[in-house]
Amino acid sequence: MQKLQAKLKNTPSDTSQVTCSGTSLLNRDQTSYPIIDAQCIEDVLACNDPDVNQSQNTGSLKDVFVFVISIDGKPLMPCKPAKCKRLLKSGRAKVITRFPFTIQLNFECENVTQEVNLGIDTGFGNIGFSATTEKNELICGTVILDGRTKERLEEKSMYRRGRRNRHHWYREPRFDNRSKPEGWLPPSVNRRYQTHLTLINKLKKILPVSNVTLEIAKFDIQKIENPSIEGVQYQQGDLYQYQNIRSYLMSREKGKCQFCGQDFKSQPSHIHHITPVSLGGNNRVSNLSILHKKCHDKLHKNHLEKQLKANSKGYKQSTFMSIIQKRFWKDIPDLKVTFGNITFVDRNKINLPKTHYNDAFVISGASNQPRTNPLEIKQVHRNNRVLQVNRKGFKPSIKREKSKVNPGDIFWVNKMRYVCKGMFNYGKQILFGTMKKKEYLSFAKVTNVFRFGSFVWNI
Repeated sequence: MQKLQAKLKNTPSDTSQVTCSGTSLLNRDQTSYPIIDAQCIEDVLACNDPDVNQSQNTGSLKDVFVFVISIDGKPLMPCKPAKCKRLLKSGRAKVITRFPFTIQLNFECENVTQEVNLGIDTGFGNIGFSATTEKNELICGTVILDGRTKERLEEKSMYRRGRRNRHHWYREPRFDNRSKPEGWLPPSVNRRYQTHLTLINKLKKILPVSNVTLEIAKFDIQKIENPSIEGVQYQQGDLYQYQNIRSYLMSREKGKCQFCGQDFKSQPSHIHHITPVSLGGNNRVSNLSILHKKCHDKLHKNHLEKQLKANSKGYKQSTFMSIIQKRFWKDIPDLKVTFGNITFVDRNKINLPKTHYNDAFVISGASNQPRTNPLEIKQVHRNNRVLQVNRKGFKPSIKREKSKVNPGDIFWVNKMRYVCKGMFNYGKQILFGTMKKKEYLSFAKVTNVFRFGSFVWNI
């Protein structure tokens, strides 16, 4: 590796025979990175070795597109940034949104479009997407799902239970008149499923999507646990011919405690979750153990849970995919589907690594089209209703108003751009910078704000 020993000034960096000596900061927009020291703009690194391998600094430039909407709001084929710049300068178009950068034309056009195929790699924690034509890939990326619905509902239940106990509220029982509507889904499953639909609808607003292809799967969980299961064995679970779970565990462990290995005899027994339910454990018998009462108390008192090993596997992802795979047919017209084994073979044919956006690229039917830079989108909660404690000693209150700026949003102060990390002091202060170097600004100084919503783009 070459060693950079000194700093020079005004060194040319636009020649192809010599490796560029400019720092990476020279290519950044000064208005977009306010923390950069202005002094570094004049500094370039010396000691360039012309014999160094030139290919290490060169790479194939990936296509970048600007999305276009017609004057009546219909999506058109995207254009190159150069053409977008000419349209904006001439006043023939206006900017609609920054992420993804989308413009709307101010004049009538022929509205000629090509066939755009959208591939979606469905998933429990991540969603891959890719939109392609016969010649190019127009957009691709990964959506990272939040997955905190269960946690928020438990927190909401805790606050509600505390209020009712504190104020002695009485509510008449209503267990007999509860009913679930047709097509009901658990809240955590429903939010993940609705995020898939939201992503598809957002892409359809900026691209003239002709076909939507999804990778779906249906999992046989009993077959996963026992590959040799067949016939009537599907109706006979682990507890078949046992009175209850305790009798099954006694038979499985041959009447011995799983902690100390001694017989129970006349000593009381306790059933223990090896992986606690609060940490994602389940109630399958493979996650349960039978212990002496004293061993159970000792285990929890001394935090010795790691001495027991659980053979239970979580099947949340498999269950989620099995639930939603039929619903896409109802909510997406003219849907095309494929399966994971087909995607695996097609991806290996063109030597692509395993990623969500590469899977989506193959799912869309593409093979050798020029690629675009993959995007990373993070799903967030629009409004965090947190417990606010007044510093003067008054009773705590629930924050019910939406924040003026959410984490991840962009705001400007005197033409300087910042990324919000959070708001404090009842929305009067904004945190930005890094976690090691925290900086604050008064919200009164903010001149403009760009709100992402539920999808935050990694910029």
